Amino acid sequence: MNLLRLQQVLRQNRGTYSRCLFLPTNHCKPKTKNMTKQIVFAIALLVTIGVFAYTISRIVRFFMLTRKGFAVSKLGKRLWVTLEVAFGQTKIFRRPVIGLMHALVFWGFCVILFGSIEMVIDGLFGVEKSLSVLGAFYNFMMATGDIFALLVAISIVVFLIRRVFLHIKRFEGIEMKKISHIDANVALSIILVLMLSLMGMNAAYLKWVELAGHEVHGVYPVSQHLTWLFNGMSVDTVFTHYQIYWWTHILLIFLFANLLPYSKHFHVFMSVPNVFLSRLEPLGKLPNMDNVTREVKLMMDPNAAFAAPATDAPIERFGVKDAEDVVWKSYFDALSCTECGRCTSVCPANITGKKLSPRKVMMDLRARMKEKGPMMLKNGRDYTDGKSLVRDYISEEELWACTTCNACAQECPINIDHPKLIVDMRRYLVMEEGSAPGELKAMFNNIENNGAPWQYSPEDRLVWAKDLEINVQ
Repeated sequence: MNLLRLQQVLRQNRGTYSRCLFLPTNHCKPKTKNMTKQIVFAIALLVTIGVFAYTISRIVRFFMLTRKGFAVSKLGKRLWVTLEVAFGQTKIFRRPVIGLMHALVFWGFCVILFGSIEMVIDGLFGVEKSLSVLGAFYNFMMATGDIFALLVAISIVVFLIRRVFLHIKRFEGIEMKKISHIDANVALSIILVLMLSLMGMNAAYLKWVELAGHEVHGVYPVSQHLTWLFNGMSVDTVFTHYQIYWWTHILLIFLFANLLPYSKHFHVFMSVPNVFLSRLEPLGKLPNMDNVTREVKLMMDPNAAFAAPATDAPIERFGVKDAEDVVWKSYFDALSCTECGRCTSVCPANITGKKLSPRKVMMDLRARMKEKGPMMLKNGRDYTDGKSLVRDYISEEELWACTTCNACAQECPINIDHPKLIVDMRRYLVMEEGSAPGELKAMFNNIENNGAPWQYSPEDRLVWAKDLEINVQ
């Protein structure tokens, strides 16, 4: 074969050779195994996992600074609550229209996760549509994911319009700084691009296999109507578009996964576990303090003091003063908070103009741990910077405004227990500092002196009924 003939052959097969850089060998003739895509993808995946692992390990160390005090039991009931509240999204439907859109986004992510797993397998092993061996189930998942991509995109556009143009009241508040709104808008924009790139990838794939004469794997009821975007393009150009959408989608997933722990959208990972860890007792029941209960029992039965084993454990603080005093579940609540404002919007104290905002309480705990946690890890749990969660972040006025009605906990879509944390901080104020509103102090004094909240001695409590004519049978 002379040089001119060789050049003609190479020119005719240029598209085939370029496609072999990113396709499994059974799609290419001649069979050329190029590791470029696999190497680049593996590096991107390792970097993503490494950064994410570092972030999670740091958060886990913050959890180690908190206190125990929340036992996980009744797994069957917890599983049912998770299916009902987390996956069923039942509490979010209290606002039907927006609730449905939010549910569609959640369900969409659950379904689209299947395709993301396939992309990781494809990228690592240099294959295409690796899970297509699942047959009918694969077709169902691809079709469902394709439909949800459109539904999620529409929902995200509505969310962005509401945040940018409609200025919804519950999205505002003293705790909602400018960075909070930027954070929300950036996250929503990334999700929108993820959905658009997914539909673009599917449409380009369908057009490419049509032009290349390959078999179509999967069903794409939405994207099949978008293939016209690639009309008039050569098979090489369409394949290039397919690869651009593929890489855009998977790299955005990697980026998003590492941005989430630093934003309010960390609830993407935390919400389902937080619902599983929900408090199962009635909301109106305030938990007792174990150390106080133990002391009361010893007072009621002095002999138990001699039977109890001796312990050199340090005396625990009563209640919560700072981030390290909270039980680990309260910190889990803080990390799970979506900042949606549903809790604050139903809080009677906030509605009547008081400073209390249940959302702010959760955000303040998260911010305080972020501020103090690294220094405690470096210098020990006893490190102090002269500040605390109580007063420096959350004022006494906010804490005493709470009526413990539990409207916030009832409304929260992921079962955050705000009153538990608020009451623990009030317990610190009363039991450690003796600080409380004057009316409460008077009640405490009456209980101590008279055995009841009233200012009358036990002997005088029935004086008011002395001259009443009551017929006693």
